[in-house]
Amino acid sequence: MATLRSSSHILVFPFPAQGHIIPLLDFTHRLALTATAIDLTITVLVTPKNLPFLTQLLAAHPLIQPLVLPFPPHPSIPSAVENLKDSHPSPPSAIVSDMFLGWTQRLASRVGAKHIVFSPSGGMALSVLYSLWMELPRLDDPRDPTAVVSFDKLPNCPKYPWWQISGLYRACVEGDPAMEFIKDIFHANIQSWGLVVNSFNQLERPYFDHLKRVMGCRGVHNSVGPLLPLHDHDDLTVSVHRGGSSSVPLDHLLTWLDACEDGEVVYVCFGSQVVLTNDQMAGVASGLKKSGVRFIWSIKEPSVGHVEENYGMMPNGFVDRVANNGLMIRGWAPQVAILSHRAVGAFLTHCGWNSVLEAVVAGVTMLTCPFGADQFVDQTLLVEELKVGKKACEGPQIVPNPEELARVLAESVSREKGVERKGVMELRKAALEAVREGGSSAQDMEEMVKQLFSMQA
Repeated sequence: MATLRSSSHILVFPFPAQGHIIPLLDFTHRLALTATAIDLTITVLVTPKNLPFLTQLLAAHPLIQPLVLPFPPHPSIPSAVENLKDSHPSPPSAIVSDMFLGWTQRLASRVGAKHIVFSPSGGMALSVLYSLWMELPRLDDPRDPTAVVSFDKLPNCPKYPWWQISGLYRACVEGDPAMEFIKDIFHANIQSWGLVVNSFNQLERPYFDHLKRVMGCRGVHNSVGPLLPLHDHDDLTVSVHRGGSSSVPLDHLLTWLDACEDGEVVYVCFGSQVVLTNDQMAGVASGLKKSGVRFIWSIKEPSVGHVEENYGMMPNGFVDRVANNGLMIRGWAPQVAILSHRAVGAFLTHCGWNSVLEAVVAGVTMLTCPFGADQFVDQTLLVEELKVGKKACEGPQIVPNPEELARVLAESVSREKGVERKGVMELRKAALEAVREGGSSAQDMEEMVKQLFSMQA
């Protein structure tokens, strides 16, 4: 049996976006709990405005320290930034970085540290992304609305119309320095010592097997999810301050939910990035009103620019018309608390991976409405492969058909909930078993710690 190092230092490098920072911090928490036999120091690189995300983590683990680095000056980055001025006296033995920061693999190599890629996306989405940047598929006419990209080397051979392919990839021009930089990021990820994915075996085993074949014998490959908040998932207060402030106090929200029957509420949220157009807002609002369901709608607060460009405005009088069966939340919503409540039976979601996992852990049926990024892939996994979700609408410009949306919403919380409800409850059980002691994700985490800190590694 390999001897473990007595002490070690790990550098954690998040990508500055909520959907990336929060799960990586949850992974850091899990890592600190698992590596208790090591005199471990963890440094989390963070920019000043993102420092509040670390509050709970720093309170729970004195061994974790932040290293606050303002953004460097750049023509495309706002002014009022500073240069790097702090460093750590002990060089890291490992660097854990977000999948969008693959250049840190070369940094790790230069300082003699192991490099671990953290994927906040699921295994299927990561497989598609790696395939894009390795195979570099191109179309004769990208403007052809019927053009399709096939991923024949992936399990189940998924296919997507060109407009559903990663916007980052579609925007790149072959030979352009920006494209070469991004391509190098993903190629460097594949060369890394290790990969950890926020997912679990029963959810995506075929794609974990595929990723192992892609990376070969070089790396350690782990599914460590679902990564849950710092406290037990049954504590409804855990998610209140994870991403910002809410317009509705938690006690008011829980009182409203407590007055509802089991499984009758639809939760509506399209993530932390999406602001709907006014037409899309009207389509969703009309669908909710026509459905007659009880609902909570979390709405991203539009900026002044959004309002000027006809984004984010609620139809006049809608709030008053649905006052008896609807609750609006502007700004950050305590999503884990909402989904975990017994009254919530369905989730109209953009299919962001964090939202998917939170719905799975809560055992809530998903109604899919992807807009971009990895969300179309996640929809394929949920609707076509796992059959735990139903399509509601899709596309960044699509305006939902109110009648069709109303039908999907009403059916999702009817007494005849269908195979999706049964399937998601089975996944919920598997997810909770995966992270318990002896579960597949817990074992993967323990094995990674052993290999990471082995004197022989």
